[in-house]
Amino acid sequence: MHDYPIFIFAALLIFGFGLFSLASERSPISAAMVFVTVGMVAGPIGLGYLKEGINAPLVRILAEITLVLVLFVDASTINLHSLIREKGVPFRLLLIGLPLTMGLGLALAVPLFDNVNPWALALMAFILSPTDAALGQPVVTNPDIPENIKEAINVESGLNDGIALPPILACIAVLSSATAEELGAQYWIVFTLKQFLFGPLLGALVGWLGGRLVDKASKSGWMNPTFQRLTAWSLAVLSYALAEIFHGNGFIAAFFGGLMLGTHTPIVRERIQEFGEAEGQQLALFVFLIFGLVAVPAVAMYWDAQAWLYAILSLTVIRMVPVAVCLKGTRLDWRSVGLIGWFGPRGIASVLYLLIVVNELGLAGHERIMSVIVLTVLLSVFLHGMSAVPLSRLYAARASSSGS
Repeated sequence: MHDYPIFIFAALLIFGFGLFSLASERSPISAAMVFVTVGMVAGPIGLGYLKEGINAPLVRILAEITLVLVLFVDASTINLHSLIREKGVPFRLLLIGLPLTMGLGLALAVPLFDNVNPWALALMAFILSPTDAALGQPVVTNPDIPENIKEAINVESGLNDGIALPPILACIAVLSSATAEELGAQYWIVFTLKQFLFGPLLGALVGWLGGRLVDKASKSGWMNPTFQRLTAWSLAVLSYALAEIFHGNGFIAAFFGGLMLGTHTPIVRERIQEFGEAEGQQLALFVFLIFGLVAVPAVAMYWDAQAWLYAILSLTVIRMVPVAVCLKGTRLDWRSVGLIGWFGPRGIASVLYLLIVVNELGLAGHERIMSVIVLTVLLSVFLHGMSAVPLSRLYAARASSSGS
C-alpha cells in the first residue's frame, strides 16, 4: 500500500466527494470532472504520484478489472429479448447508429491524419464510438425527461461498449502482428475462433448456469442477500478467467456472461446489478483519476490543430449525424433526436480500451491516435458534464410548454 500512495489518495477523494455527491447531481460539476481534474493536478507537474506513468502495472491491472466488471454489469441490465422483439430506438442506435459512427469516424480521420496507419485510425475511431451515460447522469435521472429517451440513452450505453469490442480487438491484432505471414487466412480463422467464438460461448455458459444456480439457491433459502450481490463480481471474473484459459477473449466473455445472466428472480437480479453498479462506479472513478494522473500528461504535447478538430468532430458530427440518420422515421421530434445525439459522451469505455491498447501495443509509435482519444474523452467529461443539468432542464421545460 505504501508503494502506491495513490490508493490512499483515491480513498480520501471518493470519501470526500461522496459527502457532497447528492448536491453534485443538481450542479454542473460531475464526479468524473472532479476526479480527472484532481488527477491532473496530482500528476507529474504537481505532486508526482505514479511516476511510472501510463505503463505502470497498477494501471494495467485496474483497467482490466474495471473493464471486466463494467462489461458484465452493463450487459446484465439489458432485457435482450425485449430489445430484439421491439426493435425500437435503442435497437436502431446499436445496429445502425453505432456502425455509422464507426464508419464516419474513420472516413473523417483518414484525410486529417494522412500519415497514420489506416488500421490505427480505425482503432481510434472504434475506441471513440461507445458512449457513457454516466457522464450525463442528470439527463437519465431527470423525472421530466420521457422514459423512452432515458431508456434509449441507457440501453445504448450499456451495450455499445461490448459491441465495439470485437472490431477493436481485430485492429489490435493487426497492429501487433510481427510478420505479414501471420495475417494469412489460417491465422485469421484461428484468431476468430479463439477470440470471437470461445469467448462468447464460455461467457454465456458461465452467466446462464451461474444465474440459474443463484436462482435455485435463493428460492430454496440457501443463499443470503449479501452473497447474491457478490455474484456480479464472481461471475464476471469466472467468465473472463475461463475464456482466457481456453485462449478465448476474456472481455468478450464477461460481456456475454452478463448478457446471458440466467437469474430471472427480479429481486435477486436487482441485488446483483446494484452491487455491480456500486463497485463499477468506484472503480470507474479510480480510472478517471488515473486518466487525469497519467494519460493526459503522457500525450498532451501531441495536441495540435488536427487533434482538436477531430475531437470536436467526434463529439458533434461523427456522433450526431449517425443518430439523426438511424432515428429517421421514429416520430421523435428534433429536440429528442438532438438530446440523444448530444448525450453520447465518451467516457469510461473509451478510457479502458485506451489503457488496454497501451498495454498491448505500447505508447511509442501510437502517440498520435492516443492523444486524440485522450483529448476527446477529456473534452467530453467537461462539456457533457457541465451541459447535462441545464440542457435536461431546458428540454423538459420546452417539452412541457409545447404539451409534448
